[in-house]
Amino acid sequence: MFTIRQILRLYASGKGTKSISQSTGIARNTIKKYLYRYVLSEKTIEQIEKMSDAEMSRLFLIKEPIKVVNKRVSDLEPMLTEYAAMLKKRGVTKGKVFEVYALKYPDGFKSSAFIVRLNNYMQLSKPSLKMTHIAGDKMFVDFTGQKLHLVDAATGEITELEVFVAILGCSQLTFVMAVHSQCKEDFILGCERALHFFGGVPQAIVPDNLKSAVTKASKYEAQLNDTFAAFAEHYHTFGYPTRTYRPKDKALVEGAVKISYTTIFSKIDQKVYHQLDEINKDILVHLEVHNNTKLTGENYSRMQQFVAIEKQTLKPLNPYLFEPTTVQLSTVNKYGHVMLSVDKRYYSVPYKLIGKRLKIKYTTTQLHVYDDHEIVAVHNRYMGKELKYITTQDHLASHHKYASDWNPQKFMTTANEIGAGVAQYIAKILAREVYPEQSYRSCSGVLNFAKRVGNARLVNACKRADSYGIYNYGIIDQILRSKADAIQIEDEIPTTEMPSHENVRGADYYE
Repeated sequence: MFTIRQILRLYASGKGTKSISQSTGIARNTIKKYLYRYVLSEKTIEQIEKMSDAEMSRLFLIKEPIKVVNKRVSDLEPMLTEYAAMLKKRGVTKGKVFEVYALKYPDGFKSSAFIVRLNNYMQLSKPSLKMTHIAGDKMFVDFTGQKLHLVDAATGEITELEVFVAILGCSQLTFVMAVHSQCKEDFILGCERALHFFGGVPQAIVPDNLKSAVTKASKYEAQLNDTFAAFAEHYHTFGYPTRTYRPKDKALVEGAVKISYTTIFSKIDQKVYHQLDEINKDILVHLEVHNNTKLTGENYSRMQQFVAIEKQTLKPLNPYLFEPTTVQLSTVNKYGHVMLSVDKRYYSVPYKLIGKRLKIKYTTTQLHVYDDHEIVAVHNRYMGKELKYITTQDHLASHHKYASDWNPQKFMTTANEIGAGVAQYIAKILAREVYPEQSYRSCSGVLNFAKRVGNARLVNACKRADSYGIYNYGIIDQILRSKADAIQIEDEIPTTEMPSHENVRGADYYE
């Protein structure tokens, strides 16, 4: 959905389908399909922005395809095999083949368009295009092949560091940063630091087909992983990976990598570093010199060109830093919970979804559960050790809500309200080495007697059961049925002193 939103934003800002395709990397026919749905909806861009992902999916992801028929293409394509075969004959040129085509299809393609399509079919034309970079359009990112090193101050162990490089296409302003790995978290950290270093956001971020950014590489339309896609959406830009097996697509960042070896690596290697922050601090010092050095054959530096041409074209930064989101799938168990695998902890969803397979998107602080494109549950991520099941009352069936309230604190609070004897007895029930819910049932049953027989009788019954050393619901039930709670406990019968008499010898007699 975030891709469709980006297309509509660009369209609303006056961009044509060709420009949108170049910026987003999405095929023009796909863009036309989304724009056609947008026009048919008769909604404004502001109304679309307010729609949820679920509403947008119902509006734009309609299964019936929109067929756009181009008669010139449909006429030419079946003939290309015949025209290619004609060129194998002596003396036949592409111009003569076009004349044959023009006679048959006078309203068809003109000469240049015909020859381009014929060359593409024959795979004869593979031109190399000189890239012209538009200000504020793209930020190219990559990792260097060579690595920097940290040395453990205590053991002398050497740790290799990956080096992230980002460069703006137009001004060639460069950012370099050392990170621990090429994992998606470090890759996104590098992208975010680069955006803040440049002070703005370009139209697109162009990575190589790294696993940190791309789930499935493609020559035409690569599939971004969910975390990188969410990062791009957070900063209102989008990922536009280079084509596979097309190194010239990332020539600019490859050049920046090579230059960084001489302007930064050579200087960093002269010193031993023990901390990552320490090495990145020095990289920024050398990077400032690099960006302020005049370009070869020019009278201006990268920084001067950035300030003059590109800085004002960048979009404003999101005031909030991006928090990486991880995605997993989970089936709702019979208790109405989904399991977050990384924590081995369960979170509730509406009980009607039991048995369904749902998507979980989670950060370090929160998780959202989706059924298709709709959010069905939101939880704060629990990081403690006490609870394994985190439950929201509204998610439970009505007959389960009462039992879900059972916990030791609730039982002790109720028992204390009845009397100290009951509280002491309930505490001993809870201390039994049995399944917790079995103790909870016993506590619930004992406490319910207060409504039937009153607090005083229940207090006496608990004291008598305590004197027996038996702690369960059954013994309280027997005591109350037999009215044994009315009998005084032996320890509570008052003792009277023996009266004095001349026949009573007393203790002194036996000394």
